[in-house]
Amino acid sequence: MTNQNAKFLKRFWILICNFDFYILIFAFLGNAYALNIDKVKVYFFNGDYKSAISEGEKVLTKYSAHSPNLDELYYFLGLSYLRDGNYLRASDIFEIILREFKDSSFKDEAKLGSGDTYFLKGDYDKAQGRYSELINSNPRTELKAVLYYRLSQIALKKGDTQAAKEYLDKLKTDFPSSLELKLNKDLYALTDIYYTVQVGSFVNFTNARNLCDKLISKGYDAYLQEADTNSTKTYRVRVGRLKSRSEAAQLENKLSSEGYPTKIIP
Repeated sequence: MTNQNAKFLKRFWILICNFDFYILIFAFLGNAYALNIDKVKVYFFNGDYKSAISEGEKVLTKYSAHSPNLDELYYFLGLSYLRDGNYLRASDIFEIILREFKDSSFKDEAKLGSGDTYFLKGDYDKAQGRYSELINSNPRTELKAVLYYRLSQIALKKGDTQAAKEYLDKLKTDFPSSLELKLNKDLYALTDIYYTVQVGSFVNFTNARNLCDKLISKGYDAYLQEADTNSTKTYRVRVGRLKSRSEAAQLENKLSSEGYPTKIIP
């Protein structure tokens, strides 16, 4: 073998060895990245949201926007912020998934998470819009049971017991074995509540009865309700048994314009 051939083989061998070395390095980095995501998940499922956030943010600084499974990391990071009470940061992260990972398998979950941030902040209109958008854009979403439950909660918060019952009926019909239905059977009792307008509270029964009779003579659906407060019996004069708070508000405005002190119950 000539010196030239020997040098060529030596260089070729070094190249092959280096190539194997680089493969090992990339494999190690890939595993390290996966382990970091797993670490975030472990923290999250153990309820240690601050550690999940710390680890997740640390991983984000090390990897490019094109790294594999980055949308999954963002998702668990968003959930961790949500559970930790930082709704603004959680909302930002869910929006990143929706904006930058359009084909992500976590797209529906990110929409749900985005809606939850609005729900927890008390912005029920935006939460309802996000949940409804998810159902309309993907009628076959596996999250439909959760969405029906969330929408029923929003309806109750907004005082629309009829809508709440409709969503719960859908949940019962379409997902009779769902966890949401099993864990929240008491919601059906909540949908049986009604709204009424209180126009007076009296210790003296005769005074309460006289006001009630006066309202009835004017065509109002008035009635008395007894209550014990601090060992004293009181008689509350109330008008109407309405299914929505908006109807109660209209009745309250009418009674108030006639000079009655009013309060919507509940």
